[in-house]
Amino acid sequence: MSLRDQLYQLLPDLLPADPVDAVKGTELIRLTRMKLQGDYSDASLRYHYSIMSCDPASPIAKVEKGQGYYRRSAQVPPLAGARELLSLTQGRLDGLGENSDAVDTAILRIRKFRAVMARYFEQNARFPFTFRFAFQEDSPLENFWKFPEAALVDWQTGPGVDDDLKLNPSELRRKQQLGLAAYQLTGVRLRIIPSHASYREDFFQTVSACAWANSGELIYAAPIEDEALADSLRHLSQEFGIGVTTFGLTPEALDDLPRPANILNAHPTETEALLTRLDVQRISTPRPRNQIDWQALNAIRGSGEDFDLLFNWIDRCLENQRAAPFSEA
Repeated sequence: MSLRDQLYQLLPDLLPADPVDAVKGTELIRLTRMKLQGDYSDASLRYHYSIMSCDPASPIAKVEKGQGYYRRSAQVPPLAGARELLSLTQGRLDGLGENSDAVDTAILRIRKFRAVMARYFEQNARFPFTFRFAFQEDSPLENFWKFPEAALVDWQTGPGVDDDLKLNPSELRRKQQLGLAAYQLTGVRLRIIPSHASYREDFFQTVSACAWANSGELIYAAPIEDEALADSLRHLSQEFGIGVTTFGLTPEALDDLPRPANILNAHPTETEALLTRLDVQRISTPRPRNQIDWQALNAIRGSGEDFDLLFNWIDRCLENQRAAPFSEA
C-alpha cells in the first residue's frame, strides 16, 4: 500500500476534530510512525501532510492562522461521469463493469495525469490547452478520432527583454513580414498504460486527432518496459512522424499523487517536488510540419467550442505580445 493510501487510513484516528487542539507536524510524524508500514523520511511525511491538507477530499486540514493539523469534518463527493474515461480508454470500459469505485479511480487517474502533463509542459516553457467540449457527455464517440486531449503552443519568437513571457516584438514583425507563423501547435493524445493490445489504436488515433496541427504527440503515463513494444512504436513514428513519450507514472504512482486541483495550484517548491517523481523518456521524436493544415482544421472546427477558445487565446497573446498561460490570457 502506498504512503498516501496509508495516511488516508491512519490520519482520521490520529488527528483531533477541533482545530483548537491541532497537533503539530513533529508530533504527527511521531504518531504516524507508530502505525505506519514502511520506512519513510520525515521530509516525505511533511510533504504529504502539506499536499493532502490542500485537498478538500483528504482527512487532514491545516490550521489557517497558526501551526498544526486537525481532522477535516467534511469530504467532497466522489467523481461522477465517464466521458473523460472513455476518451482515454479507446471508448471501452473493459474490466470496470458496473464498479463505480473502479470507474471513479480510473477517472481520477486520468485527471491527475492531465494535470501533471500541464504542469510539466508549463515548466518547460510550452503552453498547454486542454480540450473540454469535445468530450462532454453528449459528444459523439467519433470525437475520439477528431480531437486530441490537449494542444501545446510553442512560441517561435523568443522572449522579450527582462520578461520570459514577453514575446519579442521585432521577431513578431519579422515573421509577419515573411508570412511565417509566430507559434507552432502540437496535438497531444494522452493514454495511461501502453500495451501490445492497444498501441496501434492509440497511435492512429493520435495521427487522426492531430492531423491539423504542426505535429502530434502520444504521451503515456506508465513507462514502456517492453522493448518490442517500444520498437513497434518507433517504427510507426518513423513512418508517420508522431512523437511518443512516457512519464514513468504507473497507475499506483498516479494514485499516490495529490488531487488534480492541488497539482495545478501547487506552489513552485511543491511543483518541483512533484516533477521529480517523473521519469520522462522520449521513445521517438515528432516530425513537425511547417504549416498548420487549415483545411483539416476547418473540417472539424465547427464541431465544438474548443478551437474558438484556443485561437482566441492565441490572438490575445499576440495582441498583448505576451505568452500568457491559458487561464491567465
